[in-house]
Amino acid sequence: MIIKRDKYLNKLISRRFNGKIKIITGIRRSGKSFLLFNLYKNHLIAEGATEEQFIEIALDKKSDEKFRNPNILFNYVLNKTTDNNKQYYVFIDEIQLSYQVKNTDIDESLVPENDRDLLYTTFYDVLIDLMSRPNLDIYVTGSNSKMLSKDIATNFRDRGSEIQVHPLSFSEYYPVSGLEKTDAWEEYMTYGGMPLAVLENDENEKKKYLSYLYKRVYLKDIIERYNLQDDTLIDSVVDVLCSSVSSLTNPHNLANAAKTLRGNNVSDHTVKNYLEYLEDAYLFCKARRYDVKGKRYFDTPMKYYSEDVGLRNARLNFRQQDNGHLMENIIFNELKLRGFSVDVGMIALTSYEEGKQKQHQYEIDFVVNTGSQKIYIQSAFNIDTADKRNQEIRSLRNTGDFFRKIVVLGGSQKPWTDEKGILYIGIIPFLLDESMI
Repeated sequence: MIIKRDKYLNKLISRRFNGKIKIITGIRRSGKSFLLFNLYKNHLIAEGATEEQFIEIALDKKSDEKFRNPNILFNYVLNKTTDNNKQYYVFIDEIQLSYQVKNTDIDESLVPENDRDLLYTTFYDVLIDLMSRPNLDIYVTGSNSKMLSKDIATNFRDRGSEIQVHPLSFSEYYPVSGLEKTDAWEEYMTYGGMPLAVLENDENEKKKYLSYLYKRVYLKDIIERYNLQDDTLIDSVVDVLCSSVSSLTNPHNLANAAKTLRGNNVSDHTVKNYLEYLEDAYLFCKARRYDVKGKRYFDTPMKYYSEDVGLRNARLNFRQQDNGHLMENIIFNELKLRGFSVDVGMIALTSYEEGKQKQHQYEIDFVVNTGSQKIYIQSAFNIDTADKRNQEIRSLRNTGDFFRKIVVLGGSQKPWTDEKGILYIGIIPFLLDESMI
């Protein structure tokens, strides 16, 4: 079965021969290679491209191992693209497996100590050279323990055009699920959108695969890359993060929670470093807290959301299925996938109780930034009573502005607007219809 990834495919199409290196990033096993070598290539062939126009190199394959040497890679591409009147597409998978080669033509004694890196040729040097040739269009993917995808995009800087690939969104998952919308939503909220997990029909195999990814792929990458001596600590940090998705936290709180799991001290600094490692690996994404009325950010606390709720659930052995928190996590991922900048909103309100002034803080789950405009979104799995409804919309009613306000409910409720102008909509139509924002 072929799963369409039209959002990413269209991005590749729009950036074809734009003079930059297209860098496909994202969490491992999210479908980056399939997008490039199958979906995009098939599109180009359907438009008239021929096989000889493609130079395809997979550095993780034994047959292409020699191309890990950047000089050999460079010469190979040049030899395959000798016709200056023909356009070529260069696809390189797992580019981080390329190693650096010492340049023997340089007199080392003339190179200052701070510039020793210049003694070596790297794949950055090679690709930037190839990029300057007008008949070559270059695409790379990569992520593992040696160099995760985010590093690749950083090193190319303005010479690269990044396309971040996420696990399947609900709108990508639903058409291939073979289920009714409500059943598909329940399944998605449990097993998430990792492509191979979606294609697996056996539930036990889904669980095994998702657990394997976390332990044997993602954490193994981080442990090897940063040479972590105590792998139980990062295990504890991941477990705490997975248990607290959609909840405000900070490194100090996480360190205390990890200490409880481990039984010995954990420093805030170490936990902060581990959080950065997990973000760099695209396992979690951070949302900062924003004072809506004061128009300022807080350093702490903040929220961390899992890149895929199926991975999160598998990490916890499918024990903590809090539908409200999972739905909030999925909404956050959807908003990021749609390209929005997303913060956690805070509204400070003053009241008088027994003649004393008291200040209360109320949360808006998401402040979505769309240029000069904002949209406020509240995730409310269930508001079946008037009290619950008033509790959920109190912060929305006190923003002091006229930006759009949306409450996303659990289920498939059609959109409706209350007397305050607040839009209510079920999670299923919200995820399937991008025009809601």
